Amino acid sequence: MANTKAISDRTERKKVKRTARKKATPKPKRTTPRGSAKKKVRKLTRGASKR
Repeated sequence: MANTKAISDRTERKKVKRTARKKATPKPKRTTPRGSAKKKVRKLTRGASKR
């Protein structure tokens, strides 16, 4: 993405960012599913009390 720190005008900055986004190469398709690195929640055993 283009560096837009120097541009103070909001609409101008949006315009520059949008053109940069259009020029950028498209991202490749995901090889792993989203959230695969997230910690998995362990299921509690049936009938067992938490305390």
